[in-house]
Amino acid sequence: MKVLALDIGEKRIGIACGDTDTRVAVPLTTLQASEVLSNSAAFREIIEERQPGLLVIGLPISLDGTEQQQAKRVRKIAEKITKMLDLPLVFQDERLSSSEARRLLRESGCTEREMRGKIDMLAATYFLQAYFDLLGL
Repeated sequence: MKVLALDIGEKRIGIACGDTDTRVAVPLTTLQASEVLSNSAAFREIIEERQPGLLVIGLPISLDGTEQQQAKRVRKIAEKITKMLDLPLVFQDERLSSSEARRLLRESGCTEREMRGKIDMLAATYFLQAYFDLLGL
């Protein structure tokens, strides 16, 4: 089954994809949050091309394991997206995924400006891979 992962931020949404057969997550792109929420042509093209059977959305859980305001906001947006797409949803803990993405990009020589659109899609890739890894237990 094809899986689409969304890292929902206030301005941007990082998108990664993968398949439950191969259990490999791949970065796809980053779109403006407004493009995803309005079901823009760019987002619809991704959905039509990938034909996902499941959405995995990163849930920003605090380091102490609790859900704060940001997690509530993500849950609300995730509900809108899943209703719009009529797809099942799984939340995946995304703790430290953005930090890990930033570290990797910094090590590869990216400037802060170059990192902007890449962090979100790499974070989505990290937590989608973590989801696939859990499936393999």
